[in-house]
Amino acid sequence: MKLIIQIPCFNEEDQLPATLGDLPRELAGVDELEWLIIDDGSTDRTIEVAKEQGVDHIVRLTNNKGLAAGFQAGLDACLKLGADIIVNTDADNQYSASDIPKLIQPVLDGNADMVVGDREVHKIEHFSPLKVRLQKLGSAVVRRASETEVPDTTSGFRAYNREAAIQLGVVSKFTYTLESIIQAGKMLVAVDHVPVGTNEKTRESRLFPSMWAYVRRNGLAIFRIYSMYEPLRVFMSLAAIVAAVALVIWGRFAYLTFLADDPGHVQSVVLGSALLVIAVQLAALGVIGDILGGSRIFQQRTLERVRRIELHMGIEPSHYEPGNPGGKHPTTTGAAAGPATGKTEEREALKL
Repeated sequence: MKLIIQIPCFNEEDQLPATLGDLPRELAGVDELEWLIIDDGSTDRTIEVAKEQGVDHIVRLTNNKGLAAGFQAGLDACLKLGADIIVNTDADNQYSASDIPKLIQPVLDGNADMVVGDREVHKIEHFSPLKVRLQKLGSAVVRRASETEVPDTTSGFRAYNREAAIQLGVVSKFTYTLESIIQAGKMLVAVDHVPVGTNEKTRESRLFPSMWAYVRRNGLAIFRIYSMYEPLRVFMSLAAIVAAVALVIWGRFAYLTFLADDPGHVQSVVLGSALLVIAVQLAALGVIGDILGGSRIFQQRTLERVRRIELHMGIEPSHYEPGNPGGKHPTTTGAAAGPATGKTEEREALKL
């Protein structure tokens, strides 16, 4: 059983030593434990510090692509390095590394494919009451869309088994936390959650410069993801609301014209008609989105099969370089190496 702990990083030379210093090197039930960082185009000494701290693997992105892209690149690399379990944590040491055994236990027991660490945000001192309420509201929306019971959907402290990591494919450019839960809930991925601790705040968030930025970005992300995975429900609901407003306006026109004997409110007819047209267009978008959703599922299944072929053939991770001097190249590591031997014919077939 091989576990890789991955950490997305962007200019983390100051914080990385403390974060890595808390990570375990051995765990019960795990035969091999390695560390991997995803350097998202850092301009400081993040990579040098990581190597000095004994990081085993590095995925170096040429320039800053964002948290979601870094997370996906890390998953791909961990799979190709032979990981059976992947733990994702943050570089700012927000999550308590001592809870990693608790996080992976449902996976080890075979009771879950993906486990999300519940920070129990109401207990975090530096979270304002407004932020706690907004976080709970957003989590409720994501739970409804994903049909899961995860209470802290924005938590980045997670464990994935190999099957869950193969199936996930995040397309969001902003965050992976929400979309990956919704996606997992729609697939053959069993999702669980466990309470985890957090450490004291070390720096301000780089994703959210202010509370209103947090509200705006998360709100837009939730709407976009929800619309992607539940387009019929979203656009039909909007169409029903707009159509109801149109009927109210027409009702006002009918009342004033036929009952109050006050003719001349033609503007109400025009406005009501315009809103009805908008309602029909929204309903049509819902139908089109639902049809495209079926195509997206087929594309996702195709991507999953491509990944399995790549893993079977031992194709190297993208943007990969070894970490500490004792680190092994991915082609000589675990499950990523064995299947590649003697597969020349399969490689040529794939190229064709």
